[in-house]
Parts: sequence; C-alpha cells; structure tokens
Amino acid sequence: MSQHPRARSKRRAFPRVLGRERAFLSDLLRTETTGGLLLLAATVVALIWANSPWQDAYHHLRDAQLGPLTVEAWASDGALTLFFYLAGVELKRELVVGSLSKASEAVVPVVAAISGMVLPAIIYLITNLVASNGKPHGWAVPTATDIAFALAVLAIVGSSLPTALRAFLLTLAVVDDFGAILVIAVFFSHGFHLFALLASIALIALWYVLQRLRVRTPFLYIPIAIGAWWFMHESGIHATIAGVALGLVTRVVADPGEEHPPAERIEHRLRPWSAAVAVPLFALFAAGVTLSGGAMRQMLTDPVAIGIAAGLLFGKAIGVFGGSWLTARFTRAELNSDLAWRDVGAVAVLAGIGFTVALLITQLAFGSDTAQIERAKAAVLIASVLAALIAALLLARRNRAYAD
Repeated sequence: MSQHPRARSKRRAFPRVLGRERAFLSDLLRTETTGGLLLLAATVVALIWANSPWQDAYHHLRDAQLGPLTVEAWASDGALTLFFYLAGVELKRELVVGSLSKASEAVVPVVAAISGMVLPAIIYLITNLVASNGKPHGWAVPTATDIAFALAVLAIVGSSLPTALRAFLLTLAVVDDFGAILVIAVFFSHGFHLFALLASIALIALWYVLQRLRVRTPFLYIPIAIGAWWFMHESGIHATIAGVALGLVTRVVADPGEEHPPAERIEHRLRPWSAAVAVPLFALFAAGVTLSGGAMRQMLTDPVAIGIAAGLLFGKAIGVFGGSWLTARFTRAELNSDLAWRDVGAVAVLAGIGFTVALLITQLAFGSDTAQIERAKAAVLIASVLAALIAALLLARRNRAYAD
C-alpha cells in the first residue's frame, strides 16, 4: 500500500545523517573529540600551575611581552583565530551543503541555539540588575557553548548514541559560534580605526577573488591571512573576526572532477592544529584561575559569578531543550524514530559547557578588572564541569538503553 503524500513529506526534527555527510561528520567528530581531551588536559595543567608554589612563574609567563602582544594576547587574539577560521568554514559549509541549507532541517537547531543564547543572557541580566553591585555588561559570558569539550564528553559516554544526535550538537554549536562571533564583533570592539578595517576587508576580498580564480598556491594565502588578521586587530575589532571572514569566503563546493573543495582540504590540514595546539594553548593561559578560599567565598555572593553559573547550568539546558521542543511542536515536525526527547534533553544539558569562547568573552567584558575576571572565569569553569558531569550521567543512561 502506498504511503499518504502528507506522511511522506512529514518534517523531521532531527533527520538521519547519510552518505558523504556521515563520513565527513565522523572524521570531524574524531578530531574535535581528541581536541576536547587535550583542552581538558591543558585546563587541568593551568589550574594546577596557577594554584601551585610556582604560580608567580605562571603569571609572569602569561603577562610576558612577546613583540606587540603579551603571551596571553597571542593565545586569545592569535591562536584562537585558527579556531574561528574553521568555525567560519564550517558555518559556510553547513549553509551551502549541510543541514542549514534546508530550511525544514535548519529551523530546529537554529531556534534551539538562539534560545540557548538568549535565556542564559536574560538570567544573567536579571541576576545582575537586581543586585546593587551587579555588572550587567557581562551578559554575553554564559551564552557560548564549547563544542570540543562537549563532543569529548559525548564521545566518552555516548558511543552507542545515534549519529543524528551528534549532528544536532554540531549544528547547534555552529549556530552558537556564529552568534558568539556577532556578539564579539558588535559589542566588544574598541577604538575603531576605519583605515585598518578597510585594509583588512581588502585582503579578505583578495582571498575571495583568489578562491574564485581557483588559485591553490598556499604561499599567496598565508601572507594574506596574516595581513587580514593584523589589520583587523589594529582596527579595534577583535582579531578573530578576520578568521571567521576568511572562512566564510573559502570555497566549499567541489568543481566537476574535483575530489575535494578547498574548504575540505584546508580543514583537513588545519583542524588538527586547531584542536591539538591553538585551543589548548588558549586554555593554558586563560584557565589559570587561583582558587583560594577567600575567592571561592566571594563567588557565593558575586552576582557576576552567580549569573554565569545559573545561565550555563539552567539557561542553556532550558533554552536548548525548550527551543527544540516548541519548534518541533509548532512546526509539527516528527522526532527522528532513532531518538527520544530524553536524548535531546541530555544534549541540552551538555550545551551548558561554556568554555573556550566564554573565557574569551570574560576577558573582553571585564577588561582590566583582574579580580572580577578571575571570579568570572572560576564560575565558567565550575559551571562547565557541573554541566559536563550531569550530562555525562544522563547520556550514559541513554547510551546503555541504545546498547542493550
């Protein structure tokens, strides 16, 4: 008996991942998972070092001047540019050939990601607006999800979970990264210089032209990337935005007879460097928070720390799950038969791991207020660890259900 036409066209909230997209996703997840484990290792080293008898050496190294920037600035403005370049490439790939290219498949992760950014910001703002010593300008800190850390947790405890769930987390993170990029570009730019910005835009345009002309010589692209990054830094806009822009103008569709497009080739070469070097290096110099007894007691009454922790632990989980469920409900999308809403709930909790970008926004939001930065970073770390542990327990239960 033939299936009713309306049943055949039924929307799916989390469609299955098949063919080449599945192979690409598997390769990407392996790299990000390894990167997440290295990120965790770098964080542990930073915390131990910053709370050891050699903590002065840690702070001296972090604040040491290396050319025009400090070591910490090279890690956040320099090394992270590679991470953001790959985020730009992945965003464009998703928009052109991936899950975001189809409106029916994109609507759930897009709304989930936006909800997962807006609700933590609202929770943070409420917490800090009602407090006499609140700092509302830190609202963006709990809005970001760390994809590498989250995928590492998912890989460790969720080996039997459906690929569609991993694809949802990855797509969610791509949209989340784009939102964080917009926040950084719009709200955390200082001392704007038009000439430097125009120079950076010109170099990004040159990159685009070379891509259109199918030029493959890396010796042309490397100086263009360095120049675009430096002029973006000098313009007052955060230097990592140059990486995103270059990623967005990289070609992601293969020509006839071309086995892999430039974006896929470049991503294959650079993602291990981002996962194994750039992001762990940033974590090494960003996560070194001194967790003294006095500082921990101050956190209990600090509206910034409370807002960040509540935003990540509750705002992210409720926002991502609520956005997913409500969108599926109102669009009458059918949940993939491979999944249950409990799986989505576990991933929503996992989205509360706000690490790399959250630490970066912390530095940008609180400027030279070292004490506040330390408390805010500690809140990010503690909330992220708690989100990871809770999500791991939930995912482990679901993993056993799928393995049986």
